[in-house]
Amino acid sequence: MPLIRLTVPAGSLTEEGRASVRSDLAAVLLRWEGAPDTTFFRAQAWSYLVELPEGAQTTAEDDEPRFLVDVTVPQGALSERRKAGLVEDATRTVLEAAGLSQADALRVWVLVHEQPDGTWGAGGSVIHYADLVALAQENRGQRADA
Repeated sequence: MPLIRLTVPAGSLTEEGRASVRSDLAAVLLRWEGAPDTTFFRAQAWSYLVELPEGAQTTAEDDEPRFLVDVTVPQGALSERRKAGLVEDATRTVLEAAGLSQADALRVWVLVHEQPDGTWGAGGSVIHYADLVALAQENRGQRADA
């Protein structure tokens, strides 16, 4: 159930970055979750781009664009090492999509939200983390296009 939502001020991404950032962030999330690279798991990695209207975001200091990456994963899916890797890679992905350098990294915040087991449902059923782990183990040997 990986979900990633990037909130940005309108016009803050490059044209190329805007076209690819959702799929790039979804791939980053799946990699750090350790999910198999299969059609099924890629289809479950939902990624949203929310563009704020002009003037909707500011700080007390300036009007430079800030970027908020909200990540929702099952509780227990990410160790501290995996969270750190996810935050680093998501930050780099957003900076690249905006045409910014590592010097602008503090303008990207990544919030990891861990969904407690038994509080997520899909397809009309409650899905438990153990079910996802078992499914991932079954899919480990499949081709990337499977």
